[in-house]
Amino acid sequence: MRAASGPPDLLTDDDLYLFNEGSHFHLADRLGAHPVPGAAHFGVWAPNASGVSVIGDFNGWDAGSDPLALRGSSGVWEGFVPDASRGQVYKYRVLQAGGRAVDKADPLALFAEVPARTGSVIWDLDYAWADQAWMESRRERPASSSPWSIYELHAGSWKRVRAEGNRSLSYRELAPLLADHVERLGFTHVELLPVMEHPFFGSWSYQTTGYFAPSSRYGTPQDLMYLIEHLHQRGIGVILDWVPSHFPADEHGLAVFDGTHLYEHADPRRGFHPDWNSHIFNYGRHEVRSFLISSALFWLQRYHADGLRVDAVASMLYLDYSRKPGRWLPNRFGGRENLEAIELLRRLNAEAYATQPDIETIAEESTSWPMVSRPNYAGGLGFGMKWDLGWMHDTLQYLQLDPVHRRYEHHKLTFRQLYAYGENFVLPLSHDEVVYGKGSLLAKMAGDEWQKRANLRLLLAWMYATPGKKLLFMGGEFGQWSEWNHDGELDWGLAKEPGHAALERWLGDLNRLYRDRRPLHALDFDPAGFSWIDANDSEQSVATMLRSDSKEDVLVAINFTPVPRLGYRVGVPAAGRWGELLNSDAEVYGGAGLGNLGGAEAEELPWHGRPYSLALTLPALSALFLAAEDSDAPA
Repeated sequence: MRAASGPPDLLTDDDLYLFNEGSHFHLADRLGAHPVPGAAHFGVWAPNASGVSVIGDFNGWDAGSDPLALRGSSGVWEGFVPDASRGQVYKYRVLQAGGRAVDKADPLALFAEVPARTGSVIWDLDYAWADQAWMESRRERPASSSPWSIYELHAGSWKRVRAEGNRSLSYRELAPLLADHVERLGFTHVELLPVMEHPFFGSWSYQTTGYFAPSSRYGTPQDLMYLIEHLHQRGIGVILDWVPSHFPADEHGLAVFDGTHLYEHADPRRGFHPDWNSHIFNYGRHEVRSFLISSALFWLQRYHADGLRVDAVASMLYLDYSRKPGRWLPNRFGGRENLEAIELLRRLNAEAYATQPDIETIAEESTSWPMVSRPNYAGGLGFGMKWDLGWMHDTLQYLQLDPVHRRYEHHKLTFRQLYAYGENFVLPLSHDEVVYGKGSLLAKMAGDEWQKRANLRLLLAWMYATPGKKLLFMGGEFGQWSEWNHDGELDWGLAKEPGHAALERWLGDLNRLYRDRRPLHALDFDPAGFSWIDANDSEQSVATMLRSDSKEDVLVAINFTPVPRLGYRVGVPAAGRWGELLNSDAEVYGGAGLGNLGGAEAEELPWHGRPYSLALTLPALSALFLAAEDSDAPA
């Protein structure tokens, strides 16, 4: 046994007190492995272990060489290990309650071996960031009044290097290629499916084991920092998916860490998730609260993420989520609400916005839980935004219908405006809709091949016309036919074919229009930014609306049938010529080329309760965006 030596303890009594109290939110600075000259400090929480030692490259993986010492009643074991240095692999040999010895990865590791190996790696986060201009300007772009058009992607399957065994791109290889693609298409943000370390590639990292470690499949922590920095330097924000709802049962991970249910709830009616065969965090445990909130703040602060999309929030909020009667435990009041999870989410959002008010937290919450994106002081959960999964389901169901049946389901288009401002919504066409036999977006659309493309143009137009921020999963931009396959790459060859290149051109022009025209984004969360012109023309399956700000209106008219509507009259608030900003039926987008010769003159003929009206040609399966040409807005 080697005597632990080195500087004074890294963990102070205050650190331990705050950790046990559930209010230490910078644990990565204290627990885990921290290299110092000639040694490394290790700290791990295992209150019910009878002994913990560090094993690794530095001691020949000998469990007797470097035991850690228990700090009082804190449950934290710590110590300095001579000769341990950056880049060496290690684990904790935990003598669990009951006498079984198990080798565990470090829950606070900053880096890990490439799976299927499971060791942790001593590392640091030293990096000379060069994105100061972006970080300082974030406060000038509040989400509520700014365009947010998000490109969602999986880093491991966006593009592959086929000549090298179909390997994924590294973070550094991804950086310029992704920035070029996103910039060319006009997206404002990228959202990365979780990049945290995970043992099973097919989980897309939604089965996370490394809550402080980016996946080593694509490079080092500094390589991920480079990717984020490069995107920032190109004017692109970065959102990271984060998964506090559950974690896998792999033996090297968090499950039964010290021989007891330490991170997870002991009762399987609260601690095991039947859908994902994974463990559910014990949100009522103070140290777990410190761990999870520290993880969230860590990615925002140390990796300069502009936002976190929090996965599966509904599964956290409801004790009976996906459980049959008798297989869940009610709360202390007899209800189905998970009071501890609610408190965790509120505290998380309060801390995130207190420390970095210019970031966003975004909830994937699939129910009608009230006030998800309202502040804590008003009784909300404190998120900045919430995914509108109801809009997504209704819209996709509508556009899968043969147009002859759409008149009977017109309410699927209009119902959303009854609740549109109860939350700050993101409209997602996400990865969840293009896997497990659901078909790609293009394949879902009704009709023959030409009609499918026209309907996909309508789907994208409807998303950009509808109040809310926008999200599109990779492959949707050029109309991939096949479902997403995480073991391959997107069908990039398809993107070069004329029909698919035209779809991509349509998306890019939608993004640019959305960014350039304030009425399409400035009041996304305010009912003053939207009004129906006619929500009730179910017989012809046409929807017309105005998007507005204080200076300008943008008229949107969408014909959801393959029948052209000639001389279709639409009420407008202003005289003069209304110019076509975009027409999805233009030949350049793969359409038939029917339209209004660039615009239409408003007649002094009241219609739809407005003093003027336009007689428009609405091409088959088309979307038109128009604005008054004397507007002060940019052309």
